[in-house]
Amino acid sequence: MAALIEVKISELSQLFNSMDPSPFHERDLDHDAEEFIVSWAQEHPRDDDLHLVIHLARPPADAAQTPAKVKMSVQHYFDYRAGMLWREFHQLMREGRSALVIGLLFMVTCELAALILFKGDLPLLIVTREGLTILGWVAMWRPIEIYLYRWWPLLGKRRLYQRLARMEVEVRCAT
Repeated sequence: MAALIEVKISELSQLFNSMDPSPFHERDLDHDAEEFIVSWAQEHPRDDDLHLVIHLARPPADAAQTPAKVKMSVQHYFDYRAGMLWREFHQLMREGRSALVIGLLFMVTCELAALILFKGDLPLLIVTREGLTILGWVAMWRPIEIYLYRWWPLLGKRRLYQRLARMEVEVRCAT
């Protein structure tokens, strides 16, 4: 049994972004409609298939807005969003690698400076040495943040959009 998401609108134009000049089957979803569908999809267990039912108050006036084209448009949009998140993930990993290299080089430089330049037991030398060590580790915060925390929400949202791209879409018109 598929998890049901229902949207009630008076006409199909409410589902799509009115500012998007693309042909109907390539249009972006309206921000509010996307947010509504995504939030309901998140309510259902990850393993459930999704089924979107669009209830229309009246049949579409435009022949280009057939139920099959609406289904294709919705699925195309979520597939596109999943692709965008995949590219964003790859960009984040590139950023993480750059930050890691820079952070490691800076940390090594700080540690070498602390060991070579600030030898001795004077309190000022000890504080400076410790300060450089801390500064080196602070420079590692960005790559640590990326590799521990920032990547997995992107992949989770991408998986959700992939589920939404595969969902069954049904258009029901009131008679």
